[in-house]
Amino acid sequence: MLHFLSKWILKLCGWKTQNFAPADIKKGIIVVAPHTSNRDYVIGRLGFFVLKIKVKFLIKKEIFIFPIGYLIKLWGGIPIDRKRDNRMVHYLADLFRQNESMFVVITPEGTRKYNEHWHKGFYYIALKAGVPIILGYLNYAKKECGIGIVIEPSGDYQKDLAIIQDYYRDKTARYPEKFNLSDKKSTVDS
Repeated sequence: MLHFLSKWILKLCGWKTQNFAPADIKKGIIVVAPHTSNRDYVIGRLGFFVLKIKVKFLIKKEIFIFPIGYLIKLWGGIPIDRKRDNRMVHYLADLFRQNESMFVVITPEGTRKYNEHWHKGFYYIALKAGVPIILGYLNYAKKECGIGIVIEPSGDYQKDLAIIQDYYRDKTARYPEKFNLSDKKSTVDS
């Protein structure tokens, strides 16, 4: 039901979905960028329903209030306390080991505001869990969302990050002035 409803809503709004990932992948960190608007979550969530990819996602614990918190948890939300060092890398790596199939969505920008550097957690979770990094995207210029290439983390963060960020160079954010790849010079005050 959610698949068809989501497909209808995206089509009505002029959006289409793409999935270029191999069908045999059962686990992974899905990096989604650019992330500059609350609307990104809605479009992305609908896109995952359309693609029939059951995902979990990290979201600040303050959102988990009744009744919306119940729905967020039902749809795969994992509450995080961003003010504490809660060993999220270890926690998620353990979750991957405990599940035969699991996809966790992470927005490495970590915020909808301009951020000069991406957070590295997504990379270290994938490395520790032994799962691939799957590049999800939103492209407002083409009204397209989906799954792109798959990267096996090599352990060389800088080398892998260059490949990952190169993939996003032609993706247009809802608010392009808020989207930054870590290797670009800052052009907006943070």
